[in-house]
Amino acid sequence: MSGLLDLINSPVGKQLVSGVAGQTGQPENKTAEVLSMAMPLLMGAMKRNASTPGGAQGLMDALSSKHDGGILDDLGGLFGGGVDQNVMNDGAGILGHVLGSKQSQVENALSAKSGIDTGSIAQILKIAAPILLGYLGRQTRQQNVSSPEGLTGLLGGLMGGTKTANKQQSLIETFLDSDGDGSVIDDLAGMVLNGGNQKKSGLGGVLGGLFGK
Repeated sequence: MSGLLDLINSPVGKQLVSGVAGQTGQPENKTAEVLSMAMPLLMGAMKRNASTPGGAQGLMDALSSKHDGGILDDLGGLFGGGVDQNVMNDGAGILGHVLGSKQSQVENALSAKSGIDTGSIAQILKIAAPILLGYLGRQTRQQNVSSPEGLTGLLGGLMGGTKTANKQQSLIETFLDSDGDGSVIDDLAGMVLNGGNQKKSGLGGVLGGLFGK
């Protein structure tokens, strides 16, 4: 399996974990745990949004302009003096777009699973979102993706494209579409966020394994 795993397990991924930990004051192992849960969740939300022609075109436009992957070229500079407020604002905008009214629910679920306070979770997500979009932007260029259909396929491929990934994706969609009764959070925590005693499998499990969970 490649795709998102390539990012998380690369020098860029390790720099991301270290930089985000320094920015939020959280331990690196906890930060890695949150990122390993949050990145597939955010990508799943983007894939869901891209399932409509308008959503896919909007994402294509963002990737071809502002989020072309340049942010990955100087993560040391990004984290060197503290993350620029413009980046944080950009991240907040991305989160609002892809998570919508479920953003606080996602933050609460990640907080419950990791033991990190929701304020730090929100900060981690704001930093991760522009970097994830930058990664997607770079992938669209490297793979010559130029259509909404191609983008949807790319997102599926980066999430693994397996039955397990599809099952996780459907859980993500259910979670984001839920009415907030809390029941879906348990499923999401168990199967996407590696909770409980369930077998760690698919993208979430492999990501967790990369960080020694």
